[in-house]
Amino acid sequence: MLNFIFHNPTKIIFGKGRIKRIAKEIPKASKVLITYGGGSAKRHGVLEEVQTALANYDLAEFGGIEPNPTYETLMQGVNLARDKKIDFLLAVGGGSVIDGTKFMAAAMPFQGDPGNILETFGSSISQAVPFGTIVTLPASGSEMNNGAVISRRSSKTKLPMTSPFLFPRFSVLDPTKTYTLPVDQIGNGVVDTFVHILEQYLTYPVEGKIQDRFAEGLLLTLIEDGPKALAEPENYDVRANLMWCATLGLNGLIGAGMPQDWATHMVGHELTALHGLDHAKTLAVLLPAMLKVRSQDKRQKLLQYAGRVWGITQGDEDARIDAAIDKTRAFFESMQVHTRLSDYGITKACVLPVVEQLKAHGMVQLGERKDVTPEMVQKILELCL
Repeated sequence: MLNFIFHNPTKIIFGKGRIKRIAKEIPKASKVLITYGGGSAKRHGVLEEVQTALANYDLAEFGGIEPNPTYETLMQGVNLARDKKIDFLLAVGGGSVIDGTKFMAAAMPFQGDPGNILETFGSSISQAVPFGTIVTLPASGSEMNNGAVISRRSSKTKLPMTSPFLFPRFSVLDPTKTYTLPVDQIGNGVVDTFVHILEQYLTYPVEGKIQDRFAEGLLLTLIEDGPKALAEPENYDVRANLMWCATLGLNGLIGAGMPQDWATHMVGHELTALHGLDHAKTLAVLLPAMLKVRSQDKRQKLLQYAGRVWGITQGDEDARIDAAIDKTRAFFESMQVHTRLSDYGITKACVLPVVEQLKAHGMVQLGERKDVTPEMVQKILELCL
């Protein structure tokens, strides 16, 4: 196992009816800005529930944070928050709202051009306004980590950022708030979580037995309960397990002391930036091809994955690896998330622009061994068609 430091200060408040508890987590004199997305928080009563819980607070709202939150939209929120002298942010939504709120928390006190936060991938952050989250779409794990991904329309870029200042103070996870999610968001959430786990698990062995078993348990839970969420949208136990799975999949626990990949994510960000494809859909398209092209480097862990997760223990090693990759693709399709670029009307013409974007962003040595080159990415993308 590799050396590591694990520190996660986010308090999780889990279960039915837990939104009413948030007043205990926010200082009484705070000026609170509630952030949210396209309006579903209003339509389904979550925003009203939050306002009731914070009835004695000085509240303001900023809505309209889009999927793949943009710098341009978020700066409107930053200016509003500065004008109103906001000193606490509360994100109500999924990963995009939470990521966007993280950027706002860092940008509000930032000295200089906030665009520098993205250009430095978050390393220029020296402070942030405190914030909490109320999760309505489990997928990103952003509610219990210190990372975010922000797009910029002007440059057609989508860039990650991390900072120790970007952990939420608390996150409320009420599984009942996911009952009204449309089918495509359920599928996307399961796929997103699944790939988060694989990016930390499918690398090379370092005798991280505990992390491996945690990761395998999460993957098996997704395989078991993901399809149930489509068939039984108000099954509380299913939704509770998927919600907790998404959080544990990217809160640092299963990746502690382990080599990590993230090449699928980096290439996926460029597909989203250039073509507007949902993040999880880019992952579903890229991952099977990524595993196929890199199967020799990932051989030992792919065989472990085949046996422990998919129960594939018979046949020669190459056949087992191929079968595990095929099972993974079939699982994504069972979640109604398609796995070919052609399914989304994207042609071979996308390949070179994506490769050039990666080069422009300095992402020319990706993966756990830093050996995923632009030339390899081109080959992977061609397999995705």
